[in-house]
Amino acid sequence: MRAIRRFTVRPVLPEALKPLGDLARNLRWCWHVETQDLFRSVDPQLWESTAGDPVRMLADVSVERLQALSTDKRFLKNLRLIQADLADYLAGDLWYQGYAAENPTAPTSIGYFSPEFGITEVLPQYSGGLGILAGDHLKTASDLGVPIIGVGLLYRQGYFRQSLNAAGWQQERYPLLDPNSLPLTMLHDEEGPLRIDVPLPGRTLYAQVWVAQVGRVPLLMLDSDVEQNAGYEREVTDRLYGGGTDHRLEQEVLLGMGGVRAIRAYCRITGTTPPEVFHTNEGHAGFLGLERIREYLHAGLDFDTALELTRAGTVFTTHTPVPAGIDRFPRELIVHQFAGFDGLPLDRVLALGAEDYEGGDTSKFNMAVMGFRLSQRANGVSSLHGIVSREMFQGLWRAFDTSEVPITAITNGVHHLTWVHRELLDLLEAPSGSPSESDGYDWHALSNVDSKTIWALKRRMREDLIAMTRERLAASGANRGLATDWVAKALSPDVLTFGFARRVPSYKRLTLMLRDPDRLKALLTDKDRPIQIVIAGKAHPADEGGKALVQQVVQFADDHSVREHIVFLPDYDIAMAKRLYPGCDVWMNNPLRPYEACGTSGMKAALNGAANLSILDGWWDEWFDPAYGWEIPSAEGADGLERRDDLEAKALYDIIENEIVPRFYDLDQRALPERWIQMIRDTIAGLAPKVVASRMLRQYVTQLYTPAAVSSHALNSSSGGAEALASWKRRIRRAWSTVSVEHVESLAGEQVEVGTKIHVSALVRLGELTPDDIQVQLIIGRLDGDDHLYDPRVDPFPAGVNIDGGLRRYEGWVEAKRAGAIGYTVRVVPYHPLLASQAEMGLAVLPASMPTPTY
Repeated sequence: MRAIRRFTVRPVLPEALKPLGDLARNLRWCWHVETQDLFRSVDPQLWESTAGDPVRMLADVSVERLQALSTDKRFLKNLRLIQADLADYLAGDLWYQGYAAENPTAPTSIGYFSPEFGITEVLPQYSGGLGILAGDHLKTASDLGVPIIGVGLLYRQGYFRQSLNAAGWQQERYPLLDPNSLPLTMLHDEEGPLRIDVPLPGRTLYAQVWVAQVGRVPLLMLDSDVEQNAGYEREVTDRLYGGGTDHRLEQEVLLGMGGVRAIRAYCRITGTTPPEVFHTNEGHAGFLGLERIREYLHAGLDFDTALELTRAGTVFTTHTPVPAGIDRFPRELIVHQFAGFDGLPLDRVLALGAEDYEGGDTSKFNMAVMGFRLSQRANGVSSLHGIVSREMFQGLWRAFDTSEVPITAITNGVHHLTWVHRELLDLLEAPSGSPSESDGYDWHALSNVDSKTIWALKRRMREDLIAMTRERLAASGANRGLATDWVAKALSPDVLTFGFARRVPSYKRLTLMLRDPDRLKALLTDKDRPIQIVIAGKAHPADEGGKALVQQVVQFADDHSVREHIVFLPDYDIAMAKRLYPGCDVWMNNPLRPYEACGTSGMKAALNGAANLSILDGWWDEWFDPAYGWEIPSAEGADGLERRDDLEAKALYDIIENEIVPRFYDLDQRALPERWIQMIRDTIAGLAPKVVASRMLRQYVTQLYTPAAVSSHALNSSSGGAEALASWKRRIRRAWSTVSVEHVESLAGEQVEVGTKIHVSALVRLGELTPDDIQVQLIIGRLDGDDHLYDPRVDPFPAGVNIDGGLRRYEGWVEAKRAGAIGYTVRVVPYHPLLASQAEMGLAVLPASMPTPTY
C-alpha cells in the first residue's frame, strides 16, 4: 500500500545538544574525523546502520539517549570543543586571505557551476570523476578560504543504484531522495521559499533552491519539484544524466541560466559578494554565459559589449578527450528553446555553439564550443589532456599552430582529508611550524617511521577492504539468488591486492585484464605468490556495450576456481571508494591512450601508498616515475584495436608476473618486503604534493581566476573599456581582408652554421588598419618532412617603418641555435592589450603562396 503523501518529522534536540544539528548541516563533518567521532559517540550502532549519516542518525536516535547525552559532561565538553573548532574554521583567515592581501586584484567571489557534485555518499548527486572532482574542488576551496559559490542541480533520484541479476547483468534502480532528510537548507527570501524561473518554449520552469553548506562554501542546488510546475516540468531535475535530448537541454538551461539567477538571489538575500568570475566545469553549465549576456542586454548594452564582459570573467574547463563525451544538441532544438528568449538574438546564440569549422556538423549545437567562445580562459585537466584538447578544438583557431591554441592545462587533484586513511594521516601529520609541512602534513614523514609499523598499517587497510568486500559480496549474492557460503573465504589480507574501479565506457577497457583468461587465472591462483583483484564500476544505463563488459567481468569472477581471488563489487560509490583505495597495493588503469583526461582514482590510491600500474595517460603520463609504480607500454602504432589490446594485455601480465609479484613477495630476514615498503614511502613523498587538490586550486586561483578578475576589472572600470574593445574587434574583423604580407626576404644562403644570425625583412600591407592594431611576428621552428613548422617560437618584429605604396617594412633576425632543418615565416595577428592571447580572435595572415624558407 503506497502513502498518498510524505512527511518528514525532524527531531527536537534538547537545548544543550542543539549544536549537533548545526554540525550535521555543515558538510565539513564528512572530512573532519573529530566531528565524525563525536557523532559516532552519540550511538555507535546507529551511526553504522545509517552509514555515517548524521542527519538520519539524529532523526532515529532515541529520546532517552538524547536526554542522557544532554547531561553527560564529557560529551557536552567535546561538543563545545567541536563547535568552537568549526566556528574558528569558518571565520579565520586561511591561505586565500593572505593571497588576496598581497594580490588586491584577486576575485572577491567566484561562481563554480557543475552538473554534478560528489561531496559525500550521504548526498548522492554524482556519477563519476567529474562530480568527485567538483566536490573536491569545493572542499579544498573551503580549506583554503577561496570564496567560491557552487551551483548545481538537486536530482530527486540522484544517479542510479547498481545491482546485478543472476546472469551478472547490471540492473538500475532510482530510490527517491527526500531533501528534508538530507543535510540541506531551503533558501528563503522575504516572501517565503525562494523561486527561480527560466523560460521554456511556451511555458515557464520554476525551481526552488537548496543550500548544502560545504564548510565555508555554499552549494546552491536547484530543484524543479515544486507545485508551480506542471507534472512534466517537475521531473526536469529527476535524474542525473537521465532522459532524452529535450530533457537534458532543459536541465542545462536550468543549471546555467537558472543557476546565475539563483546566485543573484542568494547574494541579495545573504549579503554575499556577487561573483566576479564564473567557472564553467564542463560544457553542461555553458548557458550561464547566455544568462550573463542577457543581464547586460537588459542593462542597455549591445550584444558585442555584453559578450566581451561575459568572456573576460569566465573560465571554462573541458574534461573530455572523447568527442562522444561532449553534449551536442540538434540545432532546431536550440532554435525552439531560444526563439524570442527575453531579448537574446537567436542568430548570435546559434553562432556561439556552431561547429562552423572543418569536420564540424552544422546541424549540431556544441556545448563545448560554446564554452570556449563564452570564456576568455580555458583549460584541460592534465598536461596531456591539454595537448589533446588543443588538437580537438584547433578548428576554432585554425589559423594557428596547435601549440598556440589558447587552452592551457591544470592537472586535477584530490582532497587528501577525504581520501587518505585516517591512521595514515595520523602518521603524516606535521608538527606546527615544521619546515616540510604542506597543508598540515609532512609527506616525507614515513621516512622516520619504521617498516614494521608501515606494513602493519597496510595490512589493516587490506583487512578493512576485505571486510567491506565480504559484506557487499554477501548482499549482492543474496540479491542475485546465489549461494554465499564461500564469501567468508574471499580475499586474504596477506595477498598482493590490485584495484580497478571507474565508470565503464569502452575506452577505459574494463575487460583488458581478461584478454588471456588462463594466464589471469594462473596469476590469481598461484600456490606461492598469488594476487587478488577488487573491481567496481557502473555502465551508463543506456550503454548496452558497457553493461556487457560488466557482465563479462562478473561471470569470470563467478567461476568457482577464482571467485575467492577476484571480485566485482556492485554500486561503486564514495563509501566504497574510501575503503577500496587504502586497501589496494596496486591501482590498475589501462585506458586507450590518450582518452583518459586525468584519472584521479590513481591519485587517491597513491596518497594511500599504492603503486600505480597504468598506461601513460592522464596524470600518470605527467608524473610517472619507476619509484611510484609501473608503465604499461602503449601500442598506439599497432595494426588495429584487437592487436593493440593483445599487445597491451600481454605487457600487463608480464609486468605483474615478472616485476610486481617478485617485489611484493621479496621478504627480508624480518619477513618484511622492504623494497615494497620503500615504494610506499617514495610514492607518498613524491606524489602527494603534486596530486593534492590544494595544489590544483592554488593554480586555478593564480593562473585563471585572478587573471580573469583582472580582465573583468579592466573592462568594467575603464572608460567604456568593454564597449571600446567590442568596437575595436568589429573594426578588425571588417578590415582584416585588407591585410596582407606582400614580400619576405633574408640575406642568407641555403646553409648556415650554428649561431649564425639571419636578417629577415617583410613588407606588410595594413589596409584599413593602423600599426597599433596589429603585431607582425617572426615564427621560427623545426621542420617536418613537408616543411611544416612545429614547436614554433614567436618573436615580434620591432616597430616597422612606412614605405611607398601603402606598405610597411618590418625587420628582424633569426638565429640558427641548433643544427638540422629549421625554417621561418612571417605572420600578422591582431593586437590589443586586453586580449588574453594572440589567438583570441582566431585571425592571422601569412605570406600568400610563398614557401617556408629553410636552413
